[in-house]
Amino acid sequence: MDMQTYRDGRKQATDAAEAIREALAALGLPESVWGGVRPMVTHSGKPYVHLGMVRAEVAERMAEAMRTPAEAVE
Repeated sequence: MDMQTYRDGRKQATDAAEAIREALAALGLPESVWGGVRPMVTHSGKPYVHLGMVRAEVAERMAEAMRTPAEAVE
């Protein structure tokens, strides 16, 4: 992979990870929950976000927030 592919993938993964961190913080979840969210780039340059392991009640809150229509969140 060339450096530009890595940089592009890293930026996309970093932006997405930050969006997830902000959303989890907005749910009132502590940093211990969202602090482990990490951007990752595969050897082929594909961007991913590693969410890690979360407690069941946190996963339920996340799922509930994802089911909520965007208008209700704003």
